[in-house]
Amino acid sequence: MLTLAKLANVALSMLWGFAVTFVFVRMLPGAEFKAFLLLVAFNNFTQSAELGLTNVVYARLRRWWLAHRGADGAGNEGGDFRLEEIGVLFLFLGALILCGGIMVAGAILAGWIRTDLPALFLIFFLASALNMLLLLAKRALAAVDRNLVWETVDFARRLLGLALLLSVLAGFGLMTSVALQLILNSAGVLTGLALIQQRTGMHGRQWVAWRVGGGHVRRTYLRDIGASAALTLSEVAAYNSPYFLIAAVSHDPALILLFDFVFKMIRAVATATRATIEGALPRLTRLWFAGDMAAFAHGLARAVGIAVGVALCADLLLVAIGGRLFAILFDGRAVLTMTELAMLCVLLLALVVMCVSVYVQGALGRFGPLLRQSLPFLAASLISPPLAVWLAGKGSAANDGPIFMALYLATFAGAAMLHIAAMRRMARGL
Repeated sequence: MLTLAKLANVALSMLWGFAVTFVFVRMLPGAEFKAFLLLVAFNNFTQSAELGLTNVVYARLRRWWLAHRGADGAGNEGGDFRLEEIGVLFLFLGALILCGGIMVAGAILAGWIRTDLPALFLIFFLASALNMLLLLAKRALAAVDRNLVWETVDFARRLLGLALLLSVLAGFGLMTSVALQLILNSAGVLTGLALIQQRTGMHGRQWVAWRVGGGHVRRTYLRDIGASAALTLSEVAAYNSPYFLIAAVSHDPALILLFDFVFKMIRAVATATRATIEGALPRLTRLWFAGDMAAFAHGLARAVGIAVGVALCADLLLVAIGGRLFAILFDGRAVLTMTELAMLCVLLLALVVMCVSVYVQGALGRFGPLLRQSLPFLAASLISPPLAVWLAGKGSAANDGPIFMALYLATFAGAAMLHIAAMRRMARGL
């Protein structure tokens, strides 16, 4: 039931990602839409600037909860977790959202983001950036076995948000739609806070005990936060930097549209994979903390198999409708070739292997090993766009897409091999 609920939310998340492009490309002029894509890229950076704190709090709160409930595998004291940590992390992420909003406003005023719709862009950014707080609520509730309750609440929020977005195509005001989505996401955050307080038994004063919580965080797990922060920044740069690098080295608009489509598919498949793995995490974390490595290895192998199944389903869908979806999504402004489509299908298989490794190791607090596996992926991602344009040569812009996809596929394949080796070591208890 939990996996099905998560997959339903994944479906809405995927629809949302495509619907945003579908609506905004039709509502905004060409120059405004290009500026909007840069805003989306910056928004992705900002949302990922939570520095992996949601993974840290999941790993710590999960261990505390298992010990608190006397669950199997909780033969420990639950670590040194304190509920005041949650309030501190909500404060920190809220401050990040505020700083991001100030940066967007500054970029618009300075002309770095050229738009005649500054209020629309700023409100859209804030509404989307609230996903950081929603993610923290989701991870905290997952750690205390309130997955299904949150997924139900989140499904209703996503469904209403999608309806508000699509209503623009029927004549509803774009500005009004975006403003209502900001209100809707704010209500979702407040609901998450209430659910966390009810489940954990937190008192109201613990939400604002920032000196106590902050001091505890500083004393006990700054090292985890540092490794998680470095890992998150590496992953964010690896996945998002091609937006900016392509804009810097190529004047071919088709190349950035190709990457935007690839990025959307990566996000969609990664989200679907996370939904399936999160359904298995409660059991996998119990087995890991109990030291039952044989059962853990079996569960991990099963998780990889399911993730590969998710990727194969996405590949079949892409083969069937990928070209038409690309043309409809970008209003015929570019064409997706069969070569590019085939390479994207293989890339998604490598992606899901990486996802299983990252999600499981993150839930167990293995941020140091993950960072070592992430740095080569970052380096290759940074090199791919300029190298593709250089290899294509002057006057051969039509070759940019296939060459970039070949290099980007090699980047993911190499990273997947590193993660396979890491998961084998984990399965052996190393």
